[in-house]
Amino acid sequence: MGTPVEVRQVSGVDWYEEADPEQGTWRLSLVTYGKCVYWVNGDKLIMEKGELLLIPAGVPYYGKSIPTVTHTQIMVQWTEALSTGLSVLERAEALKHKPGCYELIHERLKVIHQQWHERPSYYVILIEALLTEVLIYISRELDRGAITPEKHLHVERMKSYIERHYREKITKEELGDAIAKTPNYAAVLFKSVTGQTISQYVHAQRMKRAVYLLTESQLTVQEIAEFLGYQDLSYFYRIYRRVTGSAPSDLLQERPRTV
Repeated sequence: MGTPVEVRQVSGVDWYEEADPEQGTWRLSLVTYGKCVYWVNGDKLIMEKGELLLIPAGVPYYGKSIPTVTHTQIMVQWTEALSTGLSVLERAEALKHKPGCYELIHERLKVIHQQWHERPSYYVILIEALLTEVLIYISRELDRGAITPEKHLHVERMKSYIERHYREKITKEELGDAIAKTPNYAAVLFKSVTGQTISQYVHAQRMKRAVYLLTESQLTVQEIAEFLGYQDLSYFYRIYRRVTGSAPSDLLQERPRTV
C-alpha cells in the first residue's frame, strides 16, 4: 500500500507548481472552483471546476494559475500504487477526467485534507482507505466507458432542479420532467452517473445547509430541521449522523456569539 506524502488545498491567482523528478510520487488533483492550467509531458490541459487530473509517478508536469482567474483545487500526493487491480493505477500516462460522482470524490478529499492537517490517531490509515475509495470510483467510471456530454448535461439539469427545490420532496417524476425523459430513465441515469440515488443526493445537499446553519445562524436544531424539510426531528438526527458522522449538537459550540 502506498503512503501519502502531501495533502493540501490550493487557492488564489498566483499558484505555480512543478514536478520534483526525484520524489517519484503519484498526484491527484480535483478542481473545485474556477480553472487553472497544467502542462503534462508537454501537453497543455485547461482544468475547470469538476475535473480531476491523475498524474502517475515519473510523468513530468507543471501547473499554474491563469492570470486574474481565481481557482481552488485539492491535491493529494502519495508514493507507489495504493492497491493492485485498479484500472486507473495501471495507466502510464496522465488522466484528465470529469467524474460523474464529483460530489462523492470531493467529500472524500475534504476529509482527507482535514485528517492530514489535524493528524488524529490512525490518520494515515484512514487517508489511505479514503484515497483508495476515490480511486475505485474513478476506476469504475473508466471501466464503464466515458460519460457522454448529453448524459452529463441531463444530470447537471437534475442537480440544478434539486438545488432550487432541495427543501421540498423531490420525485423521479419531477426530475424526468426537468430533462424531458421518463421517470425511470432519470432515476437510473442519476444513480449511474453520480453514484448516488436521488434521495441520497437530496439528503446530502440538505446536510450541507444544515452544517452552515448550525454554525452560522442562531436557529435551534428543531428550526433547522423544519426549514430543511424534516418534520420529524429524530429522522433529521439519523440522516445528519449518517451523512456527516457526527451529531448536530457537536457544531453548536462553533456558533458566533451574539452581542
